[in-house]
Amino acid sequence: MGIVLRADDEATFQQEVIDSKVPVVVDFWAAWCGPCRAVAAEVEALAAQYGSAIKVVKVDVDANQAVAGRYGIRGIPTIGLFEGGKLTKQAVGARPRHAIEAELDLTRFAAVATATSA
Repeated sequence: MGIVLRADDEATFQQEVIDSKVPVVVDFWAAWCGPCRAVAAEVEALAAQYGSAIKVVKVDVDANQAVAGRYGIRGIPTIGLFEGGKLTKQAVGARPRHAIEAELDLTRFAAVATATSA
């Protein structure tokens, strides 16, 4: 079962996302954002589905404005994929899990998730 981590300061973002050895799905969100709350369950389901093949991290854009600004986050929710510390893909707006998977090309990590859970 995957865990959703929080990175609401720059040091934690560096540690959990930039320095990660596995790909990281980052949910840029805010507590006041209705669509963000709607997509939260989809993001949690991705964490559970992919297990240790990926890491899932939530970044509150109000608490961590510097990171949100650095990556040009203009609309939320924005779900980004970081690989090797770099933002490689992103999906903006609330979407069902299968659409997030497709836009971020997460299915390529499915074999790793199956192998690590066996």
